[in-house]
Amino acid sequence: MEEEELQAYKDHLREGLVKYTRKAFRTLPKMAIPYILDIGCGSGVPTMELARLSQGEVIGIDIDQPALDRFITKIKEAGLINRVQAVNRSILDMDFPDESFDIIWAEGSIAVIGFEKGLKEWRRLLKTGGFLVVHDELGDLIEKQRQISKCGYELINHFVLSEDIWWNEYYAPLEKKFNEVQAEHASDQKTIAVFNDEQREIDTFKRDPKSYRSVFFIMRKS
Repeated sequence: MEEEELQAYKDHLREGLVKYTRKAFRTLPKMAIPYILDIGCGSGVPTMELARLSQGEVIGIDIDQPALDRFITKIKEAGLINRVQAVNRSILDMDFPDESFDIIWAEGSIAVIGFEKGLKEWRRLLKTGGFLVVHDELGDLIEKQRQISKCGYELINHFVLSEDIWWNEYYAPLEKKFNEVQAEHASDQKTIAVFNDEQREIDTFKRDPKSYRSVFFIMRKS
């Protein structure tokens, strides 16, 4: 298995997790052609789902160009080049005009700058009454809820993804795939090397699964 095949398989597993993206999105009121910013879009698995769910226009930003290249391929194959953009832009340099977006979506990216700082800095990009949806590590849930209110948002809903969800729906099938490939290519050091970082992450999960709990917050700019 080459690196490209590994990333494709991980995307396949992530597609199984978009049901939680859908759950969060369906908490929002219906909007006609919303303008959405997906921060830290990676290869665009949730972003493509947002485009399908919203029928709006979506910009996905990330600095991982190989992931963006895979995302661009998906956009073209789905015939969505008029509604979905993949842009190489840092979370630290989002120079969009104030009040540009109806929805800002961030799955796994707010930790780059910190939860409270992200809430504060991204608020200016939302239209009045716009929505911010964040998927982040669980951490101190009560403190994060306090920060949401403090930073000028109304918490609409939240739900937790347990360590069992992460194990059963992502890490366990990923490890099973690794074991199968390693058994088939035991003497192929190049193939084995592809898995080293991924296996370390799986081993870290096994040592402390509770630290992998995560939470979706759905909030409105007040």
